[in-house]
Amino acid sequence: MLVNRPQFSSFGGCRRYTNLEWVLKLPPSNENTLCDIKSHFIRIGDWNCHYLDEGQGHPVVMLHGNPSWSFMYRKIVRHLRSDFRVIVPDHIGCGLSDKPGPGEYPYTLEARISDFEEFIDSLNLKEPFSLMVHDWGGMIGFGYATRYPDRIARLIVCNTAAFHLPKGKSLHWTLRYIMNSRLVSALIHHLNLFAKVASHVGCRMNPMPNQVRRLYLKPYRKTKDRLSILRFIQDIPIYQDHPTYPVVSQIQRGLKKLRRKPMLICWGERDFIFDRDFLIQWTRRFPRAAVQRFTRGGHYIVEDACDVIGPLVKSFLHAPIRDSS
Repeated sequence: MLVNRPQFSSFGGCRRYTNLEWVLKLPPSNENTLCDIKSHFIRIGDWNCHYLDEGQGHPVVMLHGNPSWSFMYRKIVRHLRSDFRVIVPDHIGCGLSDKPGPGEYPYTLEARISDFEEFIDSLNLKEPFSLMVHDWGGMIGFGYATRYPDRIARLIVCNTAAFHLPKGKSLHWTLRYIMNSRLVSALIHHLNLFAKVASHVGCRMNPMPNQVRRLYLKPYRKTKDRLSILRFIQDIPIYQDHPTYPVVSQIQRGLKKLRRKPMLICWGERDFIFDRDFLIQWTRRFPRAAVQRFTRGGHYIVEDACDVIGPLVKSFLHAPIRDSS
C-alpha cells in the first residue's frame, strides 16, 4: 500500500504515520532524509512490514542488519532507482515496521527468513532478483538464497556472515559480554546503548554527522522499540545447543549452491566484529567474487563509503552475466 500524505493509517489496531517526511520531521532539502522516497507497508504474518520501493526494471532487494534500518540504504537507492527497481524492507521489530513485544514474535533467524520469504512472495517478482546484504541481513538473505538459489541473480555482500565463526575465532568480547551480562542487556534495552555506540564507531572514514546519527536512532527512541536490537544479539549461535545453530549450519552447507552467482564484496576492514577473518572466509568460499576493500572503512560501510559503493554496485548490476559453467 502506497501513501504520500502526512496522515494516520490503521493496520490491525496499530496506528502508523504513512509518510516518512512526516514521521521523521525532516527538512525536505536535505539529502540525508528519506523525504523523496515513498513509504510502503505490507502485512507479514500478524505484523506490518515497512519497506522502500523505488524505480523500475531489474529488482534489487537490500537487507539491513542490527541496529540499523532501511534508512542506511537511502543513498544507494538514489544511485540505482533510475535503472533498477530497488526494494528495501525493515525487518519486523526494526525501523518503521511493527515492533512486537515480549512473547508476541519469535525474534529468531528462522522467523526472519520466513518473513523474508513471505515478503518476496508478496512482491510477485517476474524474474530472479539481485540481493544486497549487510550485517544480520547476510544471514537472513543467504538463508533465503540457499533455499531458493534459482530466484537469485546476483549478490552484493557488505560486512556480514552466512556461516559460523571462522575456525579458531571467538565471538568478539563486546558481544559475548552483552550476551552474558544482564546489566549490559538492560542498558541496551533501556538506554539504547548498542545503537548509540554503533552510530559512533560504525563509520571510520567519514564519521556520521549528528543529524544522520539521530535518524539512525530515531525508530528506537523508546524502550519498547528496542527489543529487536537485544534479541538479534541474543540470537547469535555461539554454542551448538543454541536453537539457531542448526539454521546457520544449513545456510553454511547451502552456500555451494550459490558459488556460480556473480558476487560483489564491499568490505570495511576496520570493522572489529566482521573483520578480515570473515572477509577471508567469503573469498575462500566465493573465489570468483569481485572484492572492493576499504582499508579504513568501518562496519557501516554502506554509510561510510556510499559515494564509492553506489556507482560500484550500479556498474556491477549492469555488467553482463558471463557463462560460468
